[in-house]
Amino acid sequence: MNEFVDQLHDVFERFGRVSMRRMFGGYGVYHEGRMFGLVTGDRLYLKADPHSVAAFEAKQLAPFEYMRQGKPARLSYYEAPPEVFEDRDAAAVWARRAWEAVLRAPPPKRRSRATRKA
Repeated sequence: MNEFVDQLHDVFERFGRVSMRRMFGGYGVYHEGRMFGLVTGDRLYLKADPHSVAAFEAKQLAPFEYMRQGKPARLSYYEAPPEVFEDRDAAAVWARRAWEAVLRAPPPKRRSRATRKA
């Protein structure tokens, strides 16, 4: 892991235990086995949904976008505000906001063994 990703354990200490898994050239940030954040480069993005997106937009935080088949695609993750790295209480608030978005979302679909082998 890199130094930026390693510091997230401390950043989110007041929220709870987090873990990171390498994925797609970045890292997924997990709590209780479910992803609530992602890291690409030295940028942290947190899960958002219709209930929480206004908080991200009010701070003019950018959504996570990537190119898929030559077109921009957007995931429901927004850049974390800078205060997340400066204030552990603020980090816990933003992590809880992202975690609540995860909990409101339908659980991820499990792929069957036949699908995994294909």
